[in-house]
Amino acid sequence: MRIGDLAARTGLTTKTIRFYEASGLLPPPPRTPGGYRDYPDQSVTRLAFVRDAQHAGLTLAEIRSVLVLRDAGHAPCTHVTTLIDAHLADIDRRMAELAATRQALRALAARAATTDPAACSVDDICTILTPGQSRNPGQARGE
Repeated sequence: MRIGDLAARTGLTTKTIRFYEASGLLPPPPRTPGGYRDYPDQSVTRLAFVRDAQHAGLTLAEIRSVLVLRDAGHAPCTHVTTLIDAHLADIDRRMAELAATRQALRALAARAATTDPAACSVDDICTILTPGQSRNPGQARGE
């Protein structure tokens, strides 16, 4: 099938299909005598796999590594499980970081709610964001 037909069947653009081919995610198809790409039917399945793997959070390099194993005749299940576990661990780490950031922002919002802009010293850039600077300016100088 020609690239336009493959694009229509997969919902991808021809540019994306060419990119996947150049990236090693889709093997180069044979060419017609006129020089057009002639994709085999299994290209639809392969591109659907690439799309599904991307939706699961895998990078193109990770997807390529799965395809290399499959193309070599090996079941990639163990490798895919390792990739999924690594992504889950990364998400857990990022969620913990976001929770810590939320807590810090809530503390700053509470500080901002009690800060009197008229009491801010010209020596401070922002007493809300500077830890320990939400005190009376005189206290900060030891008066």
